[in-house]
Amino acid sequence: MHRLVLLLAGLLFLVPSVARAADDAKPNVIFIYVDDLGYGDLGCFGQQKIATPKLDQMAGDGMKLTSFYAGCTVCRPSRLVLWTGRSLGHQPINDNKPYTMKPSDHTIAELMKEQGYTTGGVGKWAMGEPGSGGEPIYHGFDFWCGYLNQSNAHNYYPPNIWRCEGDKVEELPLPGNVLMDDKNARGRVAKLDARKTYSHDVMTQEAFDFVRRNADKPFLLHIHWTIPHANNEGGRVTGNGSEVPSYGQYADKDWPAPEKGFAAMVTHMDSDVGKLRDLLKELKIEDNTLLIFTSDNGPHQEGGHKVDFFDSNGPLKGYKRTVYEGGIRVPFIAVWPGKIAPGTESGITFNAYDVMATYADLTNAKVVPLNDGLSFLPTLLNKQQKVVVANRKPDPKQRISYSSFAKMEAARQGEFKAVRQAPDKPIELYNLQEDIGETTDIAKDHPTIVQMMADFMKEAKEPLE
Repeated sequence: MHRLVLLLAGLLFLVPSVARAADDAKPNVIFIYVDDLGYGDLGCFGQQKIATPKLDQMAGDGMKLTSFYAGCTVCRPSRLVLWTGRSLGHQPINDNKPYTMKPSDHTIAELMKEQGYTTGGVGKWAMGEPGSGGEPIYHGFDFWCGYLNQSNAHNYYPPNIWRCEGDKVEELPLPGNVLMDDKNARGRVAKLDARKTYSHDVMTQEAFDFVRRNADKPFLLHIHWTIPHANNEGGRVTGNGSEVPSYGQYADKDWPAPEKGFAAMVTHMDSDVGKLRDLLKELKIEDNTLLIFTSDNGPHQEGGHKVDFFDSNGPLKGYKRTVYEGGIRVPFIAVWPGKIAPGTESGITFNAYDVMATYADLTNAKVVPLNDGLSFLPTLLNKQQKVVVANRKPDPKQRISYSSFAKMEAARQGEFKAVRQAPDKPIELYNLQEDIGETTDIAKDHPTIVQMMADFMKEAKEPLE
């Protein structure tokens, strides 16, 4: 059964899951993908110290998916999974090795362009340097503004970011920012007295401008903010990698400076989510826009920030660079007025590689690249899952999800989660319904399930084609 689930999930979608009325306008889609935000970093997911009122309101107005998994436990492969709809078993990398997007990597942006959408994005790209052919404009995006280099994205006060539009890839200067000469800064830390232009704010304004320019036609916008990722080099050189213009309401807290900065970064980002929703209302397109918020992996312990200080992983075990729940399960909120019931949530397991299938479902796409995904649109809309794959109707509650990082692997089906630290290590098994913190290995009590998970981990790496 587990092999069949994998094969079904990877085949071409033949029939959309939710019938759309003929007179329905194509909905806009805005997908916010923040960087290193933990499962427990938002108030609506249990955070007690950091204020996130706008995202808490978004959750109240829409749906939370409480078992949503990032593409990977680190940045670059997580984004590659998102863009291509393929799990880590079908990717060329499962760690932060350099990777340049190839013409054969058919992206969700290309899929949406084929459906008549104008496509834009801001933030961290990480899939191709200037001049490499991997830039976003060569992979489905009409517009992108942000960081092309993943490591340079550590710095919130760089001398420039990149603006890609049409056939041009050009530097966008950020006035007043001057880099340190310290060799340990590696060209990624601005002088403390020369931090004038905050990159997050520039990218946010570019995102809002894109919405204004395209409010009269269907658009896809990916907002890949770098908040709250630490400036790793900044943490080593200055002791504080949480770079933010002001500590704001946290300035007088008796907290270490990196923690004040971390909290301020999250609240700063939260405020911008509120501004974005206000803009959609102002333009009268809120009711025709599906807005999604999630994170690219679990919380970091870098730049002076400690995971336990704010309980950033909530009840989960582990954090970034592990395949325990804290490294890969992330907050997920979706809102679409009149379509998604307010104040709802679902514990069905979904993954970043389900986004392509969801976009295809949403737009009635007729031709979709082979992928591992299953649309989560029926769950958001409280509709019966009607996706026909190879003339079958897979139950999303029964399929197995897959993740990996370096030599580590993880798989989940229903309440059972399997973890293997290396190919020569035994599989650990946890019942997440009873033990969400993965404290008690029950592998010896369930040999049949362990064998099923072992078989799946092997099959998850077999070619889709």
